[in-house]
Parts: sequence; C-alpha cells; structure tokens
Amino acid sequence: MSSSCGENLRLTIFGQSHSPAIGMTLEGLPAGLKLDMDRLQRFLERRAPGRNAYSTARKEADAPEFLSGLKENVTCGAPLTAIIRNTNTRSGDYDAFANIPRPGHADFTARIKYGGAEDRAGGGHFSGRLTAPLCIAGGICLQVLDREGIRVISRIAAIGGVEDRGELLSSTAEKDFPVVDEARGEAMRQLIAQAKAQGDSVGGIVECAVLGLPAGLGDPMFAGMENRIASVVFGIPAVKGVEFGAGFAAAALRGSENNDPYIVENGLVRTAANHCGGILGGITNGMPLVFRAAFKPTPSIALEQDSVDLTTMRPAKLRVGGRHDPCIVPRAVPCVEAAAAFAVLDALLARKKEENSVWN
Repeated sequence: MSSSCGENLRLTIFGQSHSPAIGMTLEGLPAGLKLDMDRLQRFLERRAPGRNAYSTARKEADAPEFLSGLKENVTCGAPLTAIIRNTNTRSGDYDAFANIPRPGHADFTARIKYGGAEDRAGGGHFSGRLTAPLCIAGGICLQVLDREGIRVISRIAAIGGVEDRGELLSSTAEKDFPVVDEARGEAMRQLIAQAKAQGDSVGGIVECAVLGLPAGLGDPMFAGMENRIASVVFGIPAVKGVEFGAGFAAAALRGSENNDPYIVENGLVRTAANHCGGILGGITNGMPLVFRAAFKPTPSIALEQDSVDLTTMRPAKLRVGGRHDPCIVPRAVPCVEAAAAFAVLDALLARKKEENSVWN
C-alpha cells in the first residue's frame, strides 16, 4: 500500500484532511515500552496549525486518541493505533475547485488516478494534514531512540534566499523559530511576512542530524540508510529534494576534497570531516547522520493563477481562498524529525535482529 512503509516497523497512515479523523497504525514496537504522553503532545504541538502568524489560521488541538496497542501508556505488543479528530474544517472553501485544478496541487493527477471519486476537500489524502499522524509515530520512535542514546535534532536551514548561520549541534525544539542564528531567523520571518502580504508563499530547507548512531546500520544497494530515510521523508507533502552530507555540492569537489580522512578518537574510528553525512555504502559509519530536505513554496496562494476548466476544457482563472500557510517550513521541522526517527528505528531493529540480541 502506498500509505504504508517500513520493514521491521510497519507504519500505515489513514484519513483525509477533512474526514472525521486522521490516524496511524504502528506495528512492530516491542512490548513493555512506557510512553511519555506529555512529551508526545509537546512534539505534536510543534507541527500543529494555528499557533503563530506564519501558520494557517486553521486551529486543531491535534491531541491523539489511542485505540489499541497501549495499556496504561505501556506498549502491549498489539498494533498501536491512534487517531486525531478533525474539528475545524471548512470544506466549502474547496467547492470552486471541483472542475478547476489548483496549480501546484494534486487536484489534476488525483482526478486522473481516481476518476473523480477522490476527496478534494483540504487536499484529501494528499494534504499536509496527514503529517500529524506521521508525527505521532515519529514522536514515539524518538522516545525509543532516546533510550538507545540516539538523538534527532533539526533546524530551518533556509527560507527563500535567507540561510541560517552556524552549525547544528543541539536541539532547536524549544525555540519559537527553530534556527541556530536568531538574527537570520528574524530575517526569515520578515521574508514570510512579505510573501504573505503579497498573497504569495515561500519555500525553504530543513536540516536534520541524527546523533549517537552506531556504525553498521543500513544495507548496500536498495536498503541503504539514504534510501530508508528518503523514502519516508518524500512522504511529507511538498518535499522536492533530499541530500545527504555535502549533497549536490559534492559534485563540484575533487576526490581529495570530498573524501573524509579516517582518525582514531577516544579509541573509536572516526572521520576528520563529514562530507558523506555519516553514511558510506548505505551503512552508517558512526559519525552524525546529516541530511537536508527541500520544501517547495505552499501552492495555495491568494494571487490569481491560470488553470483550465476540466468540464469545458477551456482556460480558467482562479484564486485560492481559505486558510493556508504562507510558508510550511517551520511546521515541517518536526515532520522531518519524525520521518528520520521512524527510518532509523526501523534500521536499528533490523540490526538487532542481525546481531540476534535481546531488546533491553
């Protein structure tokens, strides 16, 4: 199924933007894991809509209801299923697009794929609203990884042409605007406000690092750590590119510049640089796993756009009303963390099976 992923952990996401609820089922978690529900809720609130001036005005509590898999907040071995109820929908905002597809959205391709039976309201199953259940799963995976000494941190690396400064060394989760350099963050906020005032939108880049990973996770060829992470990250709507380590910049380097020399540090083999992003041959090398995800500008904008009327097959104009983010990047930061946490935990479980070890 296209809405399921994972090998040792199996995640299925269900629902639509304006359906009664959205949710997820997570299979493969070991029994006996106690979950911190307050911590999970704080994580979900980082993604939740309607929290600031650069977010959509749609307000949702995004409080998960667990239907199975838990007993007194402890995993019991059954599939873990949770839902989030949709309470602040305005489906009428989308009536005008019944036959006029919005540029940049999946309206046209969904109609071709599903023959008009698709749920268009709020983008249906294509909506960024579906990242809320992804964050339920990812927030749980983050707690499990913590017990293994593995941390996932991230930041806004860029919005539009404004780039953050400094190195990502610690979590930005407690910040109102998750950047390293506060001055650059303010410049980003101003850029978002300017785009919003003009009825337009802006995109950006999220950088993520996984710290404390052991060497040996992943596989060559089609199950490498890059493959595992990218496949989940691309499940986040609006992601248009993923790069690891030096990424595309490596194409402009010579081998002598791009290669990471080996060193011994505290009795462990490490590298003097990290152009590879902590992955070689699809397998982690013990260095921080670093990647970046590029997000396109929000396609729902107030400016008039060209489209076609699919009934008459003639040109048509449209303006997208409703409630939309002028920039989705700030709310996407925890979504990237969630995707990375799920992919890493799935690979960690595979490694534990290979080692025939007992989960502690």
